[in-house]
Amino acid sequence: MSLIKEHDLGTPAQPGEATITVEVDGHPVTVPEGTSVMRAAALSGIDIPKLCATDSLEAFGSCRLCLVEIDGRKGTPASCTTPVAPGMKVRTQTPRLEKLRQGVMELYISDHPLDCLTCSANGDCELQDMSGVVGLRQVRYGYEGENHLDLLTDESNPYFNFEASKCIACSRCVRACGEIQGTFALTIEGRGFESKVSAGGVDFMNSECVSCGACVQACPTATLQEKSVVDLGMPTRSVVTTCAYCGVGCSFKAELRGDELVRMVPYKDGGANEGHSCVKGRFAFGYATHPDRKLEPMIRESIQDEWQVVDWETAITYTARKLREVQEKYGQGSIGGITSSRTTNEEVYVVQKMIRAAFGNNNVDTCARVCHSPTGYGLKQTFGTSAGTQDFKSVAAADVIVVIGANPTDAHPVFASRMKKRLREGAKLIVVDPRRIDLVRSPHVEAQHHLKLQPGTNVAVVNAFAHVVVTEGLVADDFVAERCEGYEDWAEFIARPENSPEATESITGVPAAELRAAARLYATGGNAAIYYGLGVTEHSQGSTMVIGMANLAMATGNIGRDGVGVNPLRGQNNVQGSCDMGSFPHELSGYRHVADDAVRETFEAVWGRPVLPEPGLRIPNMFDAAIDGSFKALFVQGEDIAQSDPNTKHVFAALESLDLLVVQDLFINETAKMAHVFLPGTSFLEKDGTFTNAERRINRVRPVMAPKTGKHEWQVACEIAEAMGYPMKYGNPSEIMDEIAALTPTFAGVSFDKLDKLGSVQWPCNDNAPEGTPIMHVDGFVRGKGHFVPTTFVPTDERSTRKYPLILTTGRILSQYNVGAQTRRTANVAWHPEDLLEIHPHDAEVRGINDGDMVSLASRVGETTLRAMVSDRMPVGVVYTTFHHPITGANVVTTENSDWATNCPEYKVTAVQVGLKTQAVPTQEAHEERPITVLTD
Repeated sequence: MSLIKEHDLGTPAQPGEATITVEVDGHPVTVPEGTSVMRAAALSGIDIPKLCATDSLEAFGSCRLCLVEIDGRKGTPASCTTPVAPGMKVRTQTPRLEKLRQGVMELYISDHPLDCLTCSANGDCELQDMSGVVGLRQVRYGYEGENHLDLLTDESNPYFNFEASKCIACSRCVRACGEIQGTFALTIEGRGFESKVSAGGVDFMNSECVSCGACVQACPTATLQEKSVVDLGMPTRSVVTTCAYCGVGCSFKAELRGDELVRMVPYKDGGANEGHSCVKGRFAFGYATHPDRKLEPMIRESIQDEWQVVDWETAITYTARKLREVQEKYGQGSIGGITSSRTTNEEVYVVQKMIRAAFGNNNVDTCARVCHSPTGYGLKQTFGTSAGTQDFKSVAAADVIVVIGANPTDAHPVFASRMKKRLREGAKLIVVDPRRIDLVRSPHVEAQHHLKLQPGTNVAVVNAFAHVVVTEGLVADDFVAERCEGYEDWAEFIARPENSPEATESITGVPAAELRAAARLYATGGNAAIYYGLGVTEHSQGSTMVIGMANLAMATGNIGRDGVGVNPLRGQNNVQGSCDMGSFPHELSGYRHVADDAVRETFEAVWGRPVLPEPGLRIPNMFDAAIDGSFKALFVQGEDIAQSDPNTKHVFAALESLDLLVVQDLFINETAKMAHVFLPGTSFLEKDGTFTNAERRINRVRPVMAPKTGKHEWQVACEIAEAMGYPMKYGNPSEIMDEIAALTPTFAGVSFDKLDKLGSVQWPCNDNAPEGTPIMHVDGFVRGKGHFVPTTFVPTDERSTRKYPLILTTGRILSQYNVGAQTRRTANVAWHPEDLLEIHPHDAEVRGINDGDMVSLASRVGETTLRAMVSDRMPVGVVYTTFHHPITGANVVTTENSDWATNCPEYKVTAVQVGLKTQAVPTQEAHEERPITVLTD
């Protein structure tokens, strides 16, 4: 495929119908009111020369290259800042304009290095292009006198350079940082000839820059350029695919030179990101070719043995034989598998099919168990479907935004940029979080309310919110009467005095007056939207809290239109998809219970094998059964359970008890160190299939290169099933999607052909919604009537004590992803080389801890060591850390407490003690990278 060049129309599109007709160089064109002359011309096929204008940014009018003549008007207005008017006649090419444009370009070139042939942007430089477009043939001005040619290059950022001598001060980078990203890290310093782009007076690495790449994308010259382009040269072809990091699901153009990936460029037509990106998706793709990656299958009889490299046939035959032997010895239910939230829908589907049809049981679970399983349960109970209600664009219509237990600027930065834009436009913000996340106060954004609740008291807070709504007469009575059921019982429960803000204040730590004001704002401030993350779900009452938020949204009528809803921010790229595909032990694809005879018959007719009506084992049950000796073999697809699951000692004990552990992944991670079979996986650059993001958007994942392992992951699962005696053949991933569509009502209209045509669709996609469903529950709930469910607050069993007086909560950081297996193998470690423990100054002082000290972090189940960061972001009595580095092993200290309905672990509430430490604990010393020995024939 050739390099994809997206047509830049100069200025953003305007909303509304096309009603204004103008004539550009004799060509009529009809556009919406407010459209710029530049965009109208581009839509008619005439591109007006430009440098400071681009259709991702508001018009600026500084370069003076886009001048036009308009009949009846004096002068030569800038086409980018001039809106169309009915009957307007525009001329874009006249001798006068030609002379003016050449003069402008001459001035630019006179202060620009003339190194085009050796410049890294040669062939991809708008200054170079516009010089040709305007017909510049000579520059009359020499280089004598003052110029900017001796300015130094800032190479501090790991991923891009800022070559100041080539800057034309067009402000596109500055505007992109503000308008698109919302960080406002860049500015223009000085005036006139002294004007220059500055990263706040320091280099890029030490500035507020978050390395999202928006400035690099916006730059029309080589001033801001990827180091990969400087090193490898300009790419020559591109493939549109989907990012494999968080649940935003950004679309990218993977741009290559030959078979070497040069850069990832955010795709303007991407439904989730619309041309924006973050540091991970934009730059942190190097892990795919990291030397740590394993590309050949390996086996060993014992985890004490050295790895033996084998061919695929040997590995698959060995795996299938061992699985059969375990079942013959211990029974059909003695084996199972875990699907991945990082692989494609098609790969997840065949793994759960392998388990149900070839293994013959329902012992399948997914890593979504440890993050968003309460979302599925809670939203299904209330709304009837296990997914969020809105598309991401919907936030642009929100008047009040509630962020609960989420940190979008770090975990979902591209969506956070959308949200910040709406907040700058005037929407009000309520943050419910123990920690002062960046959204509470950052450039041009400040929360109206920050409810600093005590960890574990979410349900008490949401009940108090609802109490205010019900008792102060703020209920949307018509909506509730027409579209909901169970309201009377719920209202009686929620109006009880024990749910009032005053009664819950002593539990939650949130002042009653503050909570009442926030609740009134949510109920009366217009369109109100809730966005939540793992700070909601990873609790013993995670499912209850999701139900509580759904109750609140129904009571106020904030469901079924733009700008409202209850929206989970999914952590991994395909968490939604892995759940959709039937990865839970009690549900087949589309969230249909295995006990439903009609559902099972549908699958049995296609699969040719019986499906058991009883749910299988969840991950925690698998661990317990492994330790008690009844569960003996586990297939793990792309998930490092030894690092990501709670109570690491218990997880290792379970893995050590297995007769067979099969791991399919990119690297020898903490789980693979315990494995008997290692099956190399494919990176997203090699995958062919689909991901489903947090807004239910099904995006194509197209292979940028052939699998470095020689096999796709779906092929491996199919061949294991075949070797176990169950025929499971597909010619390509599109055939797998066809089967998914045939068996899953919400995917009934999905096909690769449709996705290639439309770009993406949001499920449900079926006969009723052939192009997908951006907003759910518009005319009615999926279950018919929205169902109110009382949400009794039950305090967690995990309490602070004299021995463990602090509460630990955990989260993510911008530069790292999940357990860090990918991002730690990129230059992103420059921003986050280790996990840190944030501790309030008061708690630090009484323990004699200073910023940067090594401290011990101990709970009733384990202990680890890490460096302290003294910070008032956390309230007194609460500490915080991330979980990206295995040497820290944050889950050594987290307990096995879990959500009552789904067994989602309670990562967010762990009673701990912190003290000064001078050496690593034994588990960390053992981790000090035991060498991995691999034998080859």
